[in-house]
Amino acid sequence: MASTNNTVLYDYQKRWLQDTSRFKVAMFARQTGKTFTTTLEIVLDCLEAEARGEKVRWVILSRGERQAKEAMNEGVKVHLNAMGIACEIMEVPFKEDTTINALEVIFPNGSKITALPANPDTARGFSANVFLDEFAFHQDSREIWKALFPVISAGWKLRVVSTPNGKGNKFYELMTDLDNTEWSRHQVDIYQAVADGLPRNIEQLRKGLNDEDAWAQEFELKWLDEASSWLSYDLIDGVEHPQAGKPENYTGNPCFVGMDIAVRGDLTVIWVLELVGDVYWTREIITLKRTKLRHQLDELNRVMRQYNVVACNLDQTGMGEKMVEDAQYQHGEQRVQGVLFNVVTKLNMATLGKNAFEDKQIRIPQGDSDLRADLHKLKKITGSTGQPRFVAESDSAGHADRTWACFLALLAAKDAVLLPVKAHSRRPRTSQKLTQGY
Repeated sequence: MASTNNTVLYDYQKRWLQDTSRFKVAMFARQTGKTFTTTLEIVLDCLEAEARGEKVRWVILSRGERQAKEAMNEGVKVHLNAMGIACEIMEVPFKEDTTINALEVIFPNGSKITALPANPDTARGFSANVFLDEFAFHQDSREIWKALFPVISAGWKLRVVSTPNGKGNKFYELMTDLDNTEWSRHQVDIYQAVADGLPRNIEQLRKGLNDEDAWAQEFELKWLDEASSWLSYDLIDGVEHPQAGKPENYTGNPCFVGMDIAVRGDLTVIWVLELVGDVYWTREIITLKRTKLRHQLDELNRVMRQYNVVACNLDQTGMGEKMVEDAQYQHGEQRVQGVLFNVVTKLNMATLGKNAFEDKQIRIPQGDSDLRADLHKLKKITGSTGQPRFVAESDSAGHADRTWACFLALLAAKDAVLLPVKAHSRRPRTSQKLTQGY
């Protein structure tokens, strides 16, 4: 029966179709035919079983009802019609006590293809070969996985395809756990697909999309963490050090301070950097939650006394205006500067901060999960006008407050290179001399 298949496939689709591994997983760029190709494999498998007088069962688990219908109507039905086989898709209840409906195609000898939305209940409802379509976007992917694997344990096959959607799901583990050699892995970005014959104008697509983050994720197959998070976990990992974040390790060198001031439930964060050679070592990170402004100022005063602070930048936006005024009165306008947060200043600070992480010019505490999450929380998005903005989800651990405090401290260090400074009661010195001897 397979010889009746005249579907034209590109080379990357042929490689996926011809791979007969029991477990295989693929990460394909958007609109490159991953569902189309996998449903063709399913149809051919059913027809081959029918030709042998046998029957086979396949279940397609999609991210939602619409996607399940697309897999049947634009995949299974199209393939059967192309082979001259009449196809009727039936809608049947998944279970009597649920509102979930399944779509089914039943072959003359009893082979069956079923498509329905994925959740832990639907995953455990069958004993069959399984196709997980766009698995990275399934809600509760780990729970679905735990429910699913016993279903296919008796020799059934498993097909998993998706575009990437961050590192927090089971699909990411399947694609990146290379020590697990039971899985056959395929990866096709837009460049490979076009090289294999897919007729697409890459530059036209990229310009038309006008969103570099979406392009990176959906066409270049970069994990969402790398595509939209301003500081990837790889960058964060690269600057962690067990001796950072310990005030007792302070060696008396010039320091630079950034202070992000809380608005209601967010954190006030004071970040202290010590310049050692050409590296900025984090000496202390102070987090204050729901703390009165006068107590926040007391903590800043303590930092200014304890360290040789050459320059300090405070968030001057909103309620920070009074804090800047008071801090400048006590420590001088040369040492304390206010920074108004807006699109331009945030972009400048974020760029400066990312460069420091990329160039490994900063050291941060190792293994601090709240700090890691905070640094990774900041995302760059592009608005309808093309103007980049930085956003961060707010939760009990903050609103990227630590990140902005860090960037403010780095900005203070950068600006100090250009301006004469006065530290404590020492005689005036210019910041050009700060790195002498390192």
